[in-house]
Amino acid sequence: MGVTAAGTLEVPGSALADTVLERLVATYGAAADPDRAAPMRAYMKDVAPFLGLTTPARRVLSRTVIEGLPRPDEADCTAVALRCWLLPEREYHYFAVDYLRRHVARCSSGFLPVARHLITTVSWWDTVDALAAHVVGGLVAADPKLTADMDAWIVDDDLWVARTALLHQLRYKERTDTGRLFTYCLRQSGHPDFFVRKAIGWCLREYAKTDPEAVRDFLAREQGRFAPLSVREALKNIGA
Repeated sequence: MGVTAAGTLEVPGSALADTVLERLVATYGAAADPDRAAPMRAYMKDVAPFLGLTTPARRVLSRTVIEGLPRPDEADCTAVALRCWLLPEREYHYFAVDYLRRHVARCSSGFLPVARHLITTVSWWDTVDALAAHVVGGLVAADPKLTADMDAWIVDDDLWVARTALLHQLRYKERTDTGRLFTYCLRQSGHPDFFVRKAIGWCLREYAKTDPEAVRDFLAREQGRFAPLSVREALKNIGA
């Protein structure tokens, strides 16, 4: 896998990806519902066109797409994800995210640049959040050396990259690096964008399910540095 002159990632050859994409386009395309597509696109702020597949229907169709196929290796995962991302309709991106969630253990730390590409291309919360918590989070958990990349991502100018750094420990529970979590929240406490402020509150609220006192103590010390939105989200389930 390399980088083209345009700065995009090259898609590796993959016979498995060829089969997946052939099945996927045929299966999803046949089930498209134009009447649903327009309001779905509007709800997602016109980030991409839609086929009009509801989530339950899409998941059923996805199972038929991958039925009987072997488990992918990292090159297969890369090819499936990047080729899905080249298709305009958002449901193909959702398929790629679900596929990566299912097979992230098949990927090494070398997959992180692919994840970053997906996060920073056709970016919106509907794909970024799942990639952050389930793909990037899985990669970092498997290779703690990637925490150095997260330390860089938290101060990235791209708000979706910073949001990913905040959310990558979302499912870690007792394995959460609390010091890093709190440091990341403080690093972005003054961020002007809604999606970063919301992510601060969300990751603190999620960790509060594991250690509510730690979150209360942290906010008691630092509450004045956070936007009201972040504090409300963080304390939603545990109170002040």
